[in-house]
Amino acid sequence: MWSKRIRVKQTRAKPIAACRPPSGKITLFPSRRPALKFLAFDTATEWCSAALWMDGVCTSREVHAGQKHSDLLVPMLMELLAESGLTLHQLDGLVYGMGPGSFTGLRIASGVAQGLALAADLPVLGISTLETLAEEAGADQVLACLDARMHEVYAALYQHESQLESDTWHCLAGPLVCPPDAVPLPEGDGYVGVGSGFAAYPNLAKLHLSRVDASLIPHARAMARLAAPRLQRGEGESAEKAEPLYIRNKVALKICER
Repeated sequence: MWSKRIRVKQTRAKPIAACRPPSGKITLFPSRRPALKFLAFDTATEWCSAALWMDGVCTSREVHAGQKHSDLLVPMLMELLAESGLTLHQLDGLVYGMGPGSFTGLRIASGVAQGLALAADLPVLGISTLETLAEEAGADQVLACLDARMHEVYAALYQHESQLESDTWHCLAGPLVCPPDAVPLPEGDGYVGVGSGFAAYPNLAKLHLSRVDASLIPHARAMARLAAPRLQRGEGESAEKAEPLYIRNKVALKICER
């Protein structure tokens, strides 16, 4: 049924690379891409994505879930494990999109992470959806922007730095929720704008940006790339600490505010 709409992709790490890989690719740096096995997943937008990281090889899939994330996510994760011949107990951790994003979607992701982690005694690691968008952008300077509804967006400015011993995203502004006209403005040239906020508010594309891709989502494959070195450093937490990053406290506008 829904499997016809799922895109599946497997990427194998190259042994050596001199720069950060483009979006959707996995590059292995022997000293920095650890031998780990973990699942990553995100349900913060209308898309549901999942990825299995196996010692530098990432298999991923995504489906336009609408409001069926709770029905689709766990079967997607179990299929990834079954195809690899792994069980949940053989993993080194679970990685989930902690937000910001859809309140319901964030609760689904953190709830699944917590439930599976408790069942298999695994650590969990939450990753920012905006940082994941930046990682997926294939650029070093990114304005990540998700539609937050209620005439607002979730936004953050990121700068990527890649050195011999580090591969890091620095958050220069945000993450914050704000009206489209209050989005943090990039200083200098070369910034790329990504995320659904640019589709919801086309005027954002008029900012000083080198290009805009409103179709990008905070994909689990990018989340896995961010998570691998962090899990290796022991940044995973106990299951009960899995929780969403909401940023905004209000779920919907009052009638008088619409």
